[in-house]
Amino acid sequence: MSNLIELKSISKRFGGVRALDSVSLSIRPGEIHCLAGENGSGKSTIIKVMSGVYTPEEGQVFIDGEPLSRLTPAVAVQKGIQVIWQDFSLFGNLTVAENLAFNTYIREGRRRMDWARARQMAADILARLDVEVDIDADVETLPTSGKQIVAIARALLADARVIIMDEPTTALTRHEVDALFAIVRDLQAQGIAVLFVSHKIREMLEISERLTVLRNGKKVAEGEMSQFDEGAITRAMTGLELEEEPYLLTSHRELSPALEVKNLRVPGMVQGVDLQLYSGEIVGISGLIGSGRTELARALFGMEEASADTFRIDGRDTFPRSVQEAIKLGIAYVPEDRLSEGLFLSQPIERNMVVSILDRLRRGLFLDRPSMRAKTNEMLASMQIVAPSADTVVGDLSGGNAQRVMLGRWLLTGPKILILNGPTVGVDVGSKAKIHKIIRDLAQQESLAVLMISDDVPELVSNCNRVHVMHDGRFVAQFERPSLSEEKINDSLKALK
Repeated sequence: MSNLIELKSISKRFGGVRALDSVSLSIRPGEIHCLAGENGSGKSTIIKVMSGVYTPEEGQVFIDGEPLSRLTPAVAVQKGIQVIWQDFSLFGNLTVAENLAFNTYIREGRRRMDWARARQMAADILARLDVEVDIDADVETLPTSGKQIVAIARALLADARVIIMDEPTTALTRHEVDALFAIVRDLQAQGIAVLFVSHKIREMLEISERLTVLRNGKKVAEGEMSQFDEGAITRAMTGLELEEEPYLLTSHRELSPALEVKNLRVPGMVQGVDLQLYSGEIVGISGLIGSGRTELARALFGMEEASADTFRIDGRDTFPRSVQEAIKLGIAYVPEDRLSEGLFLSQPIERNMVVSILDRLRRGLFLDRPSMRAKTNEMLASMQIVAPSADTVVGDLSGGNAQRVMLGRWLLTGPKILILNGPTVGVDVGSKAKIHKIIRDLAQQESLAVLMISDDVPELVSNCNRVHVMHDGRFVAQFERPSLSEEKINDSLKALK
């Protein structure tokens, strides 16, 4: 079978850094091909070469077997190459129909919107995908999975022959991932190729037919997916053997829990939850979207209007009515969306790190700059954050390093209870292993009580002593070692759909 797209010996430099080093890659018509690698491996660069955003210094691009002297974004679109970026590049203040019709009207040179045609166009393309989305809804009101569907529909309207999906499952629940994979297989049945760019190994094995792995700008592995297993892909991506043994609580549960909550309620979201956390323990929470798990975490951190029959920290009755009170009580919360809720992307690491303890760093009217730098450097080392200095802007960091900055910020508050909501969302396999080790060490060596909320069932099974499954604002199942397993949790989640 001839290749739809072929890249031969592509090299690309940025200053003195060689982002791609003689990389070759081919995509066949109608295949599902995975491009894998850690952050910084060159995945984004090769996507931008394929879509005409970057021009390589060396090598050549072929489409349908013919070499292109210069590939531009416009030419790439004309050739049927469509990219769905992580942010989807949609107009949030426009409706679904307007977003879908926009590019077509631009290509046709129209100056006025034909509303009836736009709505019909949207309805037809969504019917082709066999999905239901409100075409009159503003895109900003859609969940992440809905925005992704709109982006895929837009690509089909542009007569896509290959759709490149950049980290498409980063913010999706397992149920939404299953729905996306059904759409991807349907695209394949229509003869459309999909380049699935990811660092989630199990998803690669589930959806892809062929695999190409990049590491440090070089192609280090390629072949039919049947030739690979989790270990082989991990070794190719990282160059290391990464194996996590289940986390076991080494100390006995204390007489008094670090946190004890009875009948916690958040109006309309949490219906009455009992929870106990012990020092040195990592407890997990899983559940479908809308289960109330994030609202539970926010209530524990004083961010939701909540009530409880009992709320004790170290045996003392209390209740956090605000974030400030929660911090004083020794509670820390790392939110799921580090970009919009957790970090100041345009600010340096140091400012992001110390923002939660500024009241402790004052000398009269001024901040103690040497103490700020000392505490930041201490946390850079303990969190294994890779950055030139504490002055590095957080927006320039990889996902794993940015997540560790946010984790380090809350550890500076000296917490007793650490709540982690999606601790490794959007993080590559190497950084994920480092974050897991840090969390385990904090629980074991610093005697923190850790609550881990995650859609990643293997992450929960590997790191938690107990896992609660949440549905409709309640805990509906609990699994504890030695009976804790991925199969049992997944079966419990499937029963809730």
